[in-house]
Amino acid sequence: MLKLVKAETRQKQFDIIVAPGFVLTELAALVDVLRIANRVCPNPPFAYTYRSLRGGLIESSSGAVVATERVPTPPRADYLFVIGNSDPDQPELSLGRVVKDYTFRGAQVFLLAEAASRYINERGTADLATHWENAAFLRERGARFDATFSLATQQGPVVTCAGMGATVDVVLSVIGRHISGPAKMTVADIMLHEHIRDFATMQPFSGVKTTSTGDEALDQCIKMMQANIEDPLPIGEIVAALGLSNRSLERKFKTYLGTTPNNFYREMRLAKANTLLLNTAMSVREVGLACGFPNGFSAVYKSFYGITPFVLRRQKRAAAQR
Repeated sequence: MLKLVKAETRQKQFDIIVAPGFVLTELAALVDVLRIANRVCPNPPFAYTYRSLRGGLIESSSGAVVATERVPTPPRADYLFVIGNSDPDQPELSLGRVVKDYTFRGAQVFLLAEAASRYINERGTADLATHWENAAFLRERGARFDATFSLATQQGPVVTCAGMGATVDVVLSVIGRHISGPAKMTVADIMLHEHIRDFATMQPFSGVKTTSTGDEALDQCIKMMQANIEDPLPIGEIVAALGLSNRSLERKFKTYLGTTPNNFYREMRLAKANTLLLNTAMSVREVGLACGFPNGFSAVYKSFYGITPFVLRRQKRAAAQR
């Protein structure tokens, strides 16, 4: 005899906490999955509310503004998502008490990217996930433990997540608990999300998993570059290790990435330098050395970003004082 499963009648409530400088990509990924799920299901199964510690208008790192309500006391949501931030030191990401309030009342909490790294750092807990870039911040700041490079990890009612594009995978996993398999796949199809990754999937470009350029030798080359930021390898040494010619490697970079091996390597090192300048207290000289620029770092940085490292630091201090 066919057993009928009674559909859920109560909407699942998602509280979404944002702080000044929040990452719009992650907010959009979360909300659009919920919005589309409500569209494809006969009875909209999800509700969501934008929240912040103080309520009011909150501006993202890209200038978009959302109207928020204060975090309630006590909270009544089924799920709490805390969106990542352009500033890993944003004080409103320190949410230990808020997390406890939600989990005490049975909610599951998802911390994305910088919110996850803040939680990991404040608890001193290893084997939790955050974005690979934030894991690097923790190491640079002397943490004696490492975050994992999976898309997400769960410890009790708290899930720490890489954030960014992986937010879609995480939210699809959550809504799959409350809607049918076909409905979940329809949501993914509408979003053109071809493959739903599970929590254990390793992050691309993390240094743990090779990149997906479409060429195995190019993937291996980029992995070697990632592993040798502080002491850059000569391109000749890389091609010798890969069993390629210089000309062959140049063609691969031109075809798949539209640049040269040297330019790609330099930009990768400058990107790390920019991250360290914005998010650590390392001196400009220390940043240059850490990214393979023992000499002329400021000039190279300015030629790429149009500003010197010293001016960037000054602007950051001025913004923090506003």
